[in-house]
Amino acid sequence: MRPSDIKQAFTGLFCATPVFSSTAGRLLIAGGGTGGHLFPGIAIAREFMARNAQNAVLFVSTGNPFERKTLSRAGFPLETVSVAGIKGRGIWQKLKSLALIPLGIVQSGWIIKSFKPDLVLGVGSYAAGPVVLTAWMTGIPVVLHEQNILPGITNRALARFARRIYVSFENTAGRFDKAKVRLTGNPVRREILQPAAVEDREYKGRPEQAPILNILIAGGSQGAHAINMAVVAALRLIRKKEQLRVVHQTGAADEGHVRAAYAAQGTNAVVAAFFDDMDCRYRQADLIICRAGATTVAEITAVGKAAIFIPFPFAADDHQKLNAEALAAQGAAEMIEEKHLAPADLAERNDRFANDRLALDRMADQARKLGRPEAARLIVDDCYEQIKKQRGQE
Repeated sequence: MRPSDIKQAFTGLFCATPVFSSTAGRLLIAGGGTGGHLFPGIAIAREFMARNAQNAVLFVSTGNPFERKTLSRAGFPLETVSVAGIKGRGIWQKLKSLALIPLGIVQSGWIIKSFKPDLVLGVGSYAAGPVVLTAWMTGIPVVLHEQNILPGITNRALARFARRIYVSFENTAGRFDKAKVRLTGNPVRREILQPAAVEDREYKGRPEQAPILNILIAGGSQGAHAINMAVVAALRLIRKKEQLRVVHQTGAADEGHVRAAYAAQGTNAVVAAFFDDMDCRYRQADLIICRAGATTVAEITAVGKAAIFIPFPFAADDHQKLNAEALAAQGAAEMIEEKHLAPADLAERNDRFANDRLALDRMADQARKLGRPEAARLIVDDCYEQIKKQRGQE
């Protein structure tokens, strides 16, 4: 059977008439898995809903606990499909993952038939695969968003089915069909963007020498053990602990140990496994020590903060290192590879920035210049254009 015959069969079985009117629409967002994929999707969803309260958004992914909790808090519904990753797995796991694809496609078909989306947006991760493929086969227009400099395997595979591909870095554009690509940046949640205006006012009035260095340490939603242990070891080497105020997101496994280490050194610190109010934490920080996932990079540049990136060395295709290098090359951040992460180096950098606040300000200013806080607006603008084209309104 030819691909065109398969597409025609799926269209007849699952295709539903879109209900988009001139003022309201329905957007299905496929993918997620981690905050790096999910948070940009939420930013787009909120921008889409802000255009019209009668709009509707549905997320479709595997439904892991993080997705369920995060989307429930954000107020968006979630439907699930049965799918598993292939890259980096053993032969038997790959075979099991391949065997799930037909089921995932059938589940996607019923979800699409029920929700009747006007547009499907893939935000990455293997969960987007069957949904995007099914949308294409049923005649629903597809767009993709790529968060990293180096596109993930899912978006590379799905690019041929997309009408538009939104990229976060200029260097990414050449990896896709140029006619489809739009450089938009990586969407940042509205609550993260809000501090940017406040910080602009504080930034201009900041004294040359501030008495306290506020550091935010965040290793992602699960924490980062290597960063946690390096910071704990660096505490005893820092010269002026009384000038240090730390907010440290540790992940659940290291929370108790890290909290005890700060107490033993007499360091002013707030320690938690996870913070729900990252907007406030960003606003208070002078320096951020963190991984270099695409969403983290987008948030830091959008709010204009100095950062030391410690990329996760096992990220797919080492994309976190590429993300961090792009900012470090422009003076918007510093980067330490995890294999070179040393407590003495962290302590030295802390002391250096505590004594040179102007260097922090210069780095923050450069980061701000690279930020794209308008990313969600640009993407939703184009999503509306794609829907209009589908309906023949142009």
